[in-house]
Amino acid sequence: MVKVVAVLYPGGRAAQQVPELLGCAENVLGLRPMLESRGHQLVALTDTGAELDQHLPTTNVLIATPFWPAYITRERMERAPNLKLLLTAGVGSDHFDLQAAADHGITVAEITGSNVVSVAEHVVMQILALVRNFIPAYQEVLSGGWDIGKIAARSHDLEDKTVGIYGLGRIGQRVAARLKPFDVRVLYYDNRRLSAVEEQVLGVRYVPLEAMLPLCDVVSINAPLTPATDRFFDKHRLGQMKKGAYLVNTARGRIVDTDALVEALKSGQLAGYAGDVWYPQPAPRDHPWRTMPNHAMTPHVSGTSLEAQKRYADGVRDCLLRFLDGRPLERDYLIVDGGKIVSPSYAYAYAARS
Repeated sequence: MVKVVAVLYPGGRAAQQVPELLGCAENVLGLRPMLESRGHQLVALTDTGAELDQHLPTTNVLIATPFWPAYITRERMERAPNLKLLLTAGVGSDHFDLQAAADHGITVAEITGSNVVSVAEHVVMQILALVRNFIPAYQEVLSGGWDIGKIAARSHDLEDKTVGIYGLGRIGQRVAARLKPFDVRVLYYDNRRLSAVEEQVLGVRYVPLEAMLPLCDVVSINAPLTPATDRFFDKHRLGQMKKGAYLVNTARGRIVDTDALVEALKSGQLAGYAGDVWYPQPAPRDHPWRTMPNHAMTPHVSGTSLEAQKRYADGVRDCLLRFLDGRPLERDYLIVDGGKIVSPSYAYAYAARS
């Protein structure tokens, strides 16, 4: 018998009303019939702390989502001698200590590509929300007001603006493609430069980061969290950005320094910030980003539309079936395999750190 533990968000009443809400603990990715019919045990948790710790010594496979993350540290892995597979139901496995997983021979996989459309659409939505000053306009309606001047004084057209994309992977490329109809100039920085043909198709131009930041009216962060990007947008880099620019971050909260961002918004260095990623997650009630000025934050929901949940639930099911049958996992899903970090993005960053 294999014991599978899934740490997922609580669906509450919505879990009963919407069966397509697969990513919650109640519906547990639709895995229960398949696993239990094969004689395996499935435990679904919402508690990422003490309750999870009780199960670790007997867990063989652990599943967690990036937006309700179970932070699996080296210490936790050492208390889980039977753990063989860590699965991210979604994209982004920074809530697992990847080097520790490699050292312990634990395979780590995520469902690559499952959320790219969902997140890219969220990015464009939040860019527009900031630039058009949508949140204050909506709040004006709720409060019963009609102060056109107050709203219009901070509202701009997106057309003819310069948008910079930090990290032009699967999501970043889709953001660029979706911005083309808005007639914006799109610059990008990534460790890997695209070919001239790829740049032409997407309508993007490569610029070194130090040169890109002062040129951009909007910057979108679409890079993974690694040792190299941890708090990468600190006080210095936020200060390099064009005064009055907007920053959108749907990648990981820890890529932006928490206190430096609050200071940049209060001082007016940045005109606004949007995103749906925080650190830690779930964000505590007193997290300073909840109350900082000129923000358009959401909980970490960009990559968990109902369509995305179906995609990552299918991917998790495929990984589990392969694992149970002794077959290799899909290569594109693998982050850590055979005692090595094999995902190019993570491997590069960890190698640079060492």
